[in-house]
Amino acid sequence: MRLQKFLSQAGVCSRRKGEEHILAGLVAVNGLVVTELGTSVDIERDEVRFKGQAVKISSEKSKIYIALNKPIGVIASCSHSHEGEKIVLDIIDISDRIYPIGRLDKDSSGLLLLTNDGDLHNKLSHPSYNHEKEYIVTTVEPLSKSALEKMARGVMLDGKRTREAQVEHLSRFKFKIVLKQGVNRQIRRMVEKTGNQVKELVRVRIGSIKIGGLEVGRWRFLTQTEVDELKLI
Repeated sequence: MRLQKFLSQAGVCSRRKGEEHILAGLVAVNGLVVTELGTSVDIERDEVRFKGQAVKISSEKSKIYIALNKPIGVIASCSHSHEGEKIVLDIIDISDRIYPIGRLDKDSSGLLLLTNDGDLHNKLSHPSYNHEKEYIVTTVEPLSKSALEKMARGVMLDGKRTREAQVEHLSRFKFKIVLKQGVNRQIRRMVEKTGNQVKELVRVRIGSIKIGGLEVGRWRFLTQTEVDELKLI
């Protein structure tokens, strides 16, 4: 098993983050620091340590799947990068190591999924998977028909045109948008391309998982049906 996958399945971090930890020299196998991403480990024989702490994969380890209604001002991260900042793990009071799937910027609120299932995390985080993410957006200035059509067709960000999106006008200052990609701060930047600005951004759905009546700052475990549907994406 590749070392980054081992770290993911052990609940330490995502595979991508595992690669960063390996390159940073934070992972040791059988007492030797490993910095090669292609390194394989035998889960039965090799001893793996992350920051000096032994890491193991338990065959009995239960998988955890959580839906959180992230508040504004909370960072979708597993670690505190700046003193005083609140992260999503400060809200979820469980002892198991879990990590968020994808991003939801600090100034936005709404649905965020977290898990210790490394395979599902990797699947849903990878750009090649076209699962839908639905948002309700409130703007500073009134919305024009041409602005909505422009965002639906796609706009140029970082030298590339965003994919076509489903856009629905809800009111003078509000619209719904469904994306199948995750460019950094994409919606905010798309709105800016129309000469407007986002006042409020709320994610209400990821795939088949809806935020429903989950209050801001609250979380719940996904049902088995919801988990099964995510795995089919």
